[in-house]
Amino acid sequence: MQAKDVMTPDPITVRPETPVEEIARLLLDKRISGVPVVDEAGRVVGIVSEGDLIRRLEDSGEDPPRRRSWWLELLQLPEERARAFVRAHGRRARDIMTPDPVTVRPETPLPAIARLLEERGIKRVPVVDEDGRLVGIVSRADLLRALAVQPPRAAATDDRALREAVLQAFDRAGLTHYPYVNVVVQDGVVHLWGIVGSREMAEALRVAAEEVPGVRAVEVHLAVRSPVPEI
Repeated sequence: MQAKDVMTPDPITVRPETPVEEIARLLLDKRISGVPVVDEAGRVVGIVSEGDLIRRLEDSGEDPPRRRSWWLELLQLPEERARAFVRAHGRRARDIMTPDPVTVRPETPLPAIARLLEERGIKRVPVVDEDGRLVGIVSRADLLRALAVQPPRAAATDDRALREAVLQAFDRAGLTHYPYVNVVVQDGVVHLWGIVGSREMAEALRVAAEEVPGVRAVEVHLAVRSPVPEI
């Protein structure tokens, strides 16, 4: 299987000018742990994770602020101190994001993505086309879901086409599923993973998938959770 077989298409994104407070609310409301930062052309220029926000609190939220040991201060270059200050006090995505994040292509095999996540110690990787534009995102959870259905070494072309047909069926039915629901197809069996806001939505997604010609069965692994209340 490849990235395009399990990725979440059209993921939520922010722009470099997006305020930090808005990013924090977005991660909370959408129940996601990271968000790509894209420019006007849709190219990935950075990524902001919940870890970036937590480190920001650790660096700037103490009263009195935490002091580094004098010898570490001495060894730290002025440029490093400047970057640390911007990350702790900046107000926009561009200030706290990890710039130029590692990316993969839609054709990247899943084992290669798994190794990449392990080696870099990251939880997700953006998927970009040949022009560097964002087309999806693959997370550790996506890899685990693919492993759970025990896919073959190379996904059948029919399964890929079937997955696209199911996603299109959801869109035609007006069913809200991005970015919460992921679809994995194995030997004609559609597996629905992720989070929905109600049992009715889970049932609607199941019925829409069952109506797609070529679908042999639909297995629902969806968790039902109520939306996070606004603070």
